[in-house]
Order: sequence, then C-alpha cells, then structure tokens
Amino acid sequence: MLPLFGLLLDIVTNNLGSNPIQAIHIRLGDWSLRFLCLTLAVTPIQTMTKWRGMAEYRQMLGLYAFFYATLHVFGYLFVDHAGAWRVIGIDIIESSYIWFGVIAYVIVLMLAITSPKSAKKRLGKNWKKLHRLIYYAAGAAVIHYFWQLKGNLFQPLFYLTIISFLLGFRVLVRLKNRQLAKLMLPKGRPISLEDNE
Repeated sequence: MLPLFGLLLDIVTNNLGSNPIQAIHIRLGDWSLRFLCLTLAVTPIQTMTKWRGMAEYRQMLGLYAFFYATLHVFGYLFVDHAGAWRVIGIDIIESSYIWFGVIAYVIVLMLAITSPKSAKKRLGKNWKKLHRLIYYAAGAAVIHYFWQLKGNLFQPLFYLTIISFLLGFRVLVRLKNRQLAKLMLPKGRPISLEDNE
C-alpha cells in the first residue's frame, strides 16, 4: 500500500507537477503494471532458486495489480472525466489505445474474481488456462501505455523488455521439459501384462 500512500501524500502537498491528473493516471498504471510483472516473475524465481515459498505471494501480487488497475480506471472515469459517460464513450471510440487498456483490465478482473480457492475448484483444469491470460493482460497494458505517451517511451519499452524476458523464460522451460519427456519415453514395443505371464 506504500505506493498509494505516497501518491495521496503528493496529492495533498500538491507535488504532482503541472499536470496532476496525468500524473495520477501514470502512477497508478505504473504500479498495476509493476505488480503484474512481479506476479509473472514468481515462476521464473521459483524455477531458478528451487524455493517454493514464492508461490504464497503470487495471488497477493496479482490482487494488488488488480487493485491499482481499478484505481487507474476509476481515476480515468471520475477524476479525468467526472463521470460524464457520453464524453467517456466518445473518448473510448476515438482512442484506440483505450481499447487495449479495457482488454487488460477485463482480463485482470476475471483473474481477480477467480483467484479464491473455491473458484479454482469449480473451474478445475480450466483455471490454469484462464490464468495464463495474464500474459495477454500484460501485453495489452504495455500497448495501452505505449500508444498514449508522446515523447519519452523509455518506461513502456522497459516493461515490454521485462515481460518479453519472463515470457521467453517460460517458453524455454516448456521446450526443455518437452525434450526431457521425449528422452524418458521407452523405445521399442510397449510392454503388456501378457508378457509377464
């Protein structure tokens, strides 16, 4: 919660620069993306360190990504546009970058709703498939960030590099596991129970 407290302090002390509304948007969006990256980093950290304790923090990190994304959306709806739904609708239609933000938020919302253990039990095998959409959410969020900025693109490129690395790591691990599985498959005629009789 420290990033939020820091933002509130800057709002109270009028320390958000010449465009405070934009600063609020960027800060909240940044922290949502950072928590998404931290959530994605759990599996690579576990794989490299063999420490399974990180798994306990994955859900919490994902929920904080949703929390800051929600504040980011509320900031857009009620701080930037003061709940003027007609203006918001026109803005969404005319601004293609917002569509990627909407896609990212809808995915993060679905993941937050299905994060409890009860939802995991109900969804069964589909739970993992659904939660793999987090990569799509992160990608859409980076495009949303990239397209709305004018000038300095260092931040979205930085996040794109991190997400690409984390996704690449997962792909390499999956390929390695497939190769190991092929090596462990027995060759020749399959053994049946009749061979032992």
